[in-house]
Amino acid sequence: MDKINKSFFASFFAKKEVLACLLLASCAGPQYGIGTSLSCVPYARQVSGIQLSGDAWQWWGEAAGLYARTHTPSPGAVIVFAPHGSMTEGHLAVVTALVDGRTIRVTQANWLPGRIETGQPVIDVSPANDWSAVRVWYEPVRAMGATIYPVYGFILPR
Repeated sequence: MDKINKSFFASFFAKKEVLACLLLASCAGPQYGIGTSLSCVPYARQVSGIQLSGDAWQWWGEAAGLYARTHTPSPGAVIVFAPHGSMTEGHLAVVTALVDGRTIRVTQANWLPGRIETGQPVIDVSPANDWSAVRVWYEPVRAMGATIYPVYGFILPR
């Protein structure tokens, strides 16, 4: 590189604004889904129209007598995850499509913190094929997550 190019790059990268932008860009990493401040509960309520309250895991009990509950997925239904490991409040996602007997697609908020994801695969890994245990797509690795999550079932909208 000749002397002119070296001095150009040296003066270019010496600017604080450029350096700050480059540092921020290098830390940001890829972004998945759409940014949100919503947790899974208000998002599932908004998308499904199911008007329940409480933590995600509480929806299964709250739905009794108010909404139909099933162990068979259908579009528009809310899948209710039981608490598991660090997911102490459970999780909710809304079924958007049936792919096959053991695969659905969902839209959900906060599976990845601060993000809304759509079209995410969820697979039934329960021995009885009853959707009591699932694995969920994990976008940062572009593969199904390794963790098996317990599921209470599906709440159907009216």
